[in-house]
Amino acid sequence: MSVRSDRALGSWDEPVTRVDARQLVIVGAGGFSREAAAAARACADWDVLGFVDDAEHLAGTVIDGLPVLGGIATVSTGDELLAIGIGRPDSYTTRMRLVEGLHLPDERYATIVHPHSSLGDTTTIGAGTIVLSSVVSTAAVRIGRHVALMPASVLTHDNEIGDFATLATGVRLGGGVSIGPGAYIGASVTVRENVVIGAWAMVGMGSVVTRDVPPGELWFGNPARHRGAAPVPLDVLERVS
Repeated sequence: MSVRSDRALGSWDEPVTRVDARQLVIVGAGGFSREAAAAARACADWDVLGFVDDAEHLAGTVIDGLPVLGGIATVSTGDELLAIGIGRPDSYTTRMRLVEGLHLPDERYATIVHPHSSLGDTTTIGAGTIVLSSVVSTAAVRIGRHVALMPASVLTHDNEIGDFATLATGVRLGGGVSIGPGAYIGASVTVRENVVIGAWAMVGMGSVVTRDVPPGELWFGNPARHRGAAPVPLDVLERVS
């Protein structure tokens, strides 16, 4: 499933009440999950029921005014929509593993776009993707499934973002950049036009990327250079070898 968005910065200034808002549960209760919940609550589209998380110490608690409803397995049945709010750099394969473990169709996943983002009308977005505040996407940008776009990231013409990729706060992509599935692009990274960053690669925060990054590698610096293997499990690296 994919959707096109024409939500422009400033177009949601007046409150809107929707009686047909869809019920939404956020999977995970950490920082990115809380941000995803806040983005959803800023829209009229969603009635956010709460979080699900397997951490025992969170059971029955209330976070940011929303309850922790139970463990993750509880969402395998029902008709509420889900968003996977996992975006940790030390475990950035988790979002993919949760989706694969739940075995749910794309139709069960919400696509959340914060109303203070600005997405061009030729941007396409896959199921389960979360777009936080102040993200900008210009022309002919393709964003895959279960992508995490954190605040103030800028995607320019003809960018392609693979499934399960993460763009942290303040990432800047030149035109024609391709981000492979699962890749993690750290905060304030700048990527030169037409560069390809491979699947499950990681680029460290503040880096300037001027040439292609092969799949499964860790790069950082200015200019960014190869520093070793990305911190992902061997079975994931084997998928791209």
